[in-house]
Amino acid sequence: MPLDMLLTLVIGGIAGIALLLHLFGHSAALRLDADDARRQWTRQFPDIPPSDVHLSQDRAAALIETPHGPGLVWAMGADATAHRLIGASLTETRDGLRIDVHDFAAPGLRVRLAPEARETWARLIVTQPEPKDARPA
Repeated sequence: MPLDMLLTLVIGGIAGIALLLHLFGHSAALRLDADDARRQWTRQFPDIPPSDVHLSQDRAAALIETPHGPGLVWAMGADATAHRLIGASLTETRDGLRIDVHDFAAPGLRVRLAPEARETWARLIVTQPEPKDARPA
């Protein structure tokens, strides 16, 4: 088989699969509810139980309250990731907060929040460094 025909078939096949996945709704971004946020948190931090959940305005992120300090769950495509927020930096934006967790593997995150929710999130997120004995045993 000529190389140009093979490349056409491979590229066409990959594009066709991507189109079918999109048409059947498998490319939609994850939107969290309180139960999803708790489940995603527990999946990554099974030893730190969540006590309360605060969802962002667009349901792409959730602030998790725990006995060991706050955490954040956010959607990354069709999956979610979680991170503890002790020592995070906050910057107020026009439509919410920018949260920097100071971890090279976790990007700064913009969270869309209503003004009253913005105040709640800013109050709950601890911006001081983590004490050495704050990690659960």
